[in-house]
This record gives sequence, structure tokens and C-alpha cells, in this order.
Amino acid sequence: MWRRIKLGLVAVVGLTLLLTVTGYAYVRSLDLDSQPVADPRSRPADLAFVRDGVRTPRGKVLAVVTSTEHIGDTGKRAGFELTELSRAYYVFLANGYAVDIASPLGGKPPMVLDDGLVAADYAFLNDPVAQHKLARTLPLAQVDPAQYAAVYFVGGKGTMFDFPGNPDIQRIVRAVYQRGGVVGAVCHGPAALLNVTLDDGQRLLAGKRITGFSNAEELFLLKNARELFPYLLQDRITQVGARFVEGPLYLDTTVVDGRLVTGQNPWSTWSVAETMVQTLGHVPVARERTHEELAVQVLASYYRRGPTAAAQAKARWPQADKKLLLMHAFVAAIQGRVGDAYRMQDLARQ
Repeated sequence: MWRRIKLGLVAVVGLTLLLTVTGYAYVRSLDLDSQPVADPRSRPADLAFVRDGVRTPRGKVLAVVTSTEHIGDTGKRAGFELTELSRAYYVFLANGYAVDIASPLGGKPPMVLDDGLVAADYAFLNDPVAQHKLARTLPLAQVDPAQYAAVYFVGGKGTMFDFPGNPDIQRIVRAVYQRGGVVGAVCHGPAALLNVTLDDGQRLLAGKRITGFSNAEELFLLKNARELFPYLLQDRITQVGARFVEGPLYLDTTVVDGRLVTGQNPWSTWSVAETMVQTLGHVPVARERTHEELAVQVLASYYRRGPTAAAQAKARWPQADKKLLLMHAFVAAIQGRVGDAYRMQDLARQ
């Protein structure tokens, strides 16, 4: 008996060592250390698209963030997402639009600092002008919508609580939209539009094509989301008569319906802001795509045209972010899409 136990222990130790060595070799083969990392000291002057952007003032954009710090009484963090503000902020500035930041309560709003920050995110954190605006956000009740060519609603879980029923949000959106301005929102930000009615009594979203953080994305991250939130965004958007457009999980999906521009998740932020500039009548300033954006494009090719097209895209953009490709492989594996998981991790190794 003891001989069998010893042999079993040796087998277990041997298998563990083999898996450890194999896992180490696999990670080494990915060469993740070669991935460039954004400089935490980045400043606005380091952003070429901002430095070389439009100098002629074109007007103002109002960016709105949540004032809600926690999800109900759970103690779980809510707030707004830094990346959904910082990236749009510099797109607007680069294209000639001054940006004011407002929130339901005014003052300093609760912020969620994401992983995978890029130069524009660090620049925002190091920008004294932007930080002054963020520390002293305008209370929505004091906002004059006549000053703004567009209004942009930043996402974050807090928006699910203090955006839909806010009368000042409804007043501002109605005034900007009916005057011919552009309304944009990303991720959970479209919660701001749920209860907006126009002067003719019609809901702003009635019959409109719109997107936002999908049920699949919400429930993947929070299995008990239906208990945590008073509603799920996709459900409520459909209930108010809009046509919800759902793209692949955690990839850029930006939808335009007239002067209404919405994005599905944080990876839609860049394209929402640039599409808003387009909708305002301008060609957006050229900007070098981040490694994260290139990975999103590789994955978009995978879903739209298949593995071969994705491999070709990866060959065209070898600097595409490997960690994001691996994250999507992990998501696919959890969902039981083993083939997709294998092919996506293989893209990261190419």
C-alpha cells in the first residue's frame, strides 16, 4: 500500500512540475514583457493629436459624470469610469471644443480608476486644468444648455442610479437636441436618456437605434446584477421603445441615429467621441490608435470575418495588445467556447 501511495505522490509531484514548466514556457512564449506600457508621467503636451489639433474654437461640449459613489446600500464601488471621460475629453479638445464637466450634485465626483491606462488617461490625471474642472464639477441645476454644441454622458455604474430620474439631465438633453446639437453616451451613460421627452411629448429614444452596456456584459461581470441594480440597461432601453443594437462582448460597438451617438462599453469611448465630432460636422483630427484599439480591431475582424481575417489583421498590427487578446480568450473559455478561446490565445502568440 505504502509503495502505491509513494508512487501516487511522485506522479502528482511530477505532473505538477510538468504543468508548472509548461505554463512557464507558455507565458514566456507570449513575450508579454515586450508590450509597451504608457508613461504615468504623460501630460497633454505629450499627446500628438492634442498638440497638433484644431486651434480655432468651435464651441463647447458638456461632459456629465455620476455623483453616486456606491451601488445602493451594498458598499460596492460605483462612480464614473476615468477612461470614459479622459479619452473623450482629449478628443473634444483636439477638435476645437472646450469641455466643461458637470455632475448631478456638483463638486468632486467618485472616480473608478481602471486597469490598462493609456497615455491620454495619465495625461488627464496630470493635467491641472482637467483636474481643476473635475474637482469642481458644475452642478447640473446650474448648467445653461444654450452654451453647448453637444452633451456627452460618461459611463460608470453610478449612472444607473442618479441619471434616469434627474430633471436637469432631461432639461439639458432636450434643449441641446432640439436646438440641433449632438447627444452622446457610452457604456452605462445611456441611462441618462431613458426618461427624456421632447416638447412634442415623444420620448427621445422612441424608435431610435441605440446601444449601451449589454445584459450579457453586465451579467458576465456581476452574476447578481439584477439584484444589485434597479434595472438592467439593455432591458430598460428596450422597454422605452428603442431598438437595442448589441455587439460582441467588450468590443467597440458605436451606433449613430441622427444626432444621437451611443457606445456599448468602455472600448467604444474613442469612437463615440470621434463620431460625435463627425456628427457636429467636422473630420476628426488624425490620431495614432492605441495598442488596445488595435487588439479590438483584430478581435472585431475575428467575429465579423473569421480566424483567417483576424490573423491577417494581427500581422498588419503586430503591436496589438496581447493582454486584451488573452482576456477575450479567457472570456471565451469561461463561456465554454473552447475553439474561440484557443484561436484567440493563438492570435496573442503571433
